[in-house]
Amino acid sequence: MSLTIRPFASHEDRAQCVALQELTWGKGFTERIPAAMLLVAQKTGGVCAGAFDADGRMLGFVFGVTGVQDGELMHWSDMLAVHPDAQGQHLGERLKEYQREQCRALGIRDIYWTYDPLVARNAHLNLSRMGARVREFVPAMYGEGTNSPLQGDMPTDRFVVAWAVDPAESAAELREIPPDAVTVVHADTGSSTAGAGDTVQGSPSAALPDVAHIAVRVPRDISSLAAADISAARRWRFATRHAFAHYLSRGYRVDGFVADADGGTYLLTRSMP
Repeated sequence: MSLTIRPFASHEDRAQCVALQELTWGKGFTERIPAAMLLVAQKTGGVCAGAFDADGRMLGFVFGVTGVQDGELMHWSDMLAVHPDAQGQHLGERLKEYQREQCRALGIRDIYWTYDPLVARNAHLNLSRMGARVREFVPAMYGEGTNSPLQGDMPTDRFVVAWAVDPAESAAELREIPPDAVTVVHADTGSSTAGAGDTVQGSPSAALPDVAHIAVRVPRDISSLAAADISAARRWRFATRHAFAHYLSRGYRVDGFVADADGGTYLLTRSMP
């Protein structure tokens, strides 16, 4: 598919972005960025760009704002979406690379964004393919829910990641989980697919071991699970929250993510004293 990635240039471009947000996250999505804010962000150093086909149809977009953190310029990538007709072609990565080039021209060192740790495909994209690093875990970052059918009735727990504008500073891909890693969250079925009615091992009240390597599994498709059995999806949410909040507050770091047919596994490593 031949696409051109460029900044928004008209009211129609911004209207298409709003429509794609609604297509992706639902018309009741409370975090939708309106057209007026897209215009303002673009005028104040933000990145508002879309991928357009030859007819001018937007098939993906990336949106972020530029600001100052600790006296240095930084960029927060707030939203990215790809139309169903263009998925599976690495368009999301192309949009992020475009954003990276725009930030490099401004002298920005790192691009920040958030993602749901339970979305395995995004964990693989962000950590394994792009080389971003997890900087922080924030429970319910955007509230107890966003009215999005992709997320269901669950708190919006998020990882904050940093992506180096210089490719040489990107994190290396994690290839395998060390054999001594202790798995503290997993499905009771022996895999992480966790269908409707399944439970999750790793309750919010469970004692967690103090070892060098910790493994936390996530399901293959949390959105489908939330649609089929919101109770099962919420068990995943609170079990992983317990593990991430516990270990990251104690100096562990997220060393990467290994995807597999059932979802995938995060590796948490204890920092050396």
